[in-house]
Amino acid sequence: MEKVFTKINKKQQKSDFHYWLKQSYQKRLETLEQIRREYHKYQYTAEPRLQRVYTIINGERSHSHYD
Repeated sequence: MEKVFTKINKKQQKSDFHYWLKQSYQKRLETLEQIRREYHKYQYTAEPRLQRVYTIINGERSHSHYD
């Protein structure tokens, strides 16, 4: 299969706004997520992960009445 492309001036490029209006919300979100993952891989060379959050509470330990 031969790759084919056309080089055009940015001012001549048609908007894809109407294409995306025709797509479902699900398709738009899936595409946005794909772009986000690709950007994250490019920017940080790793898959995004959830951050771990630790909360340290200062105070005395309460003792049980049954000690």
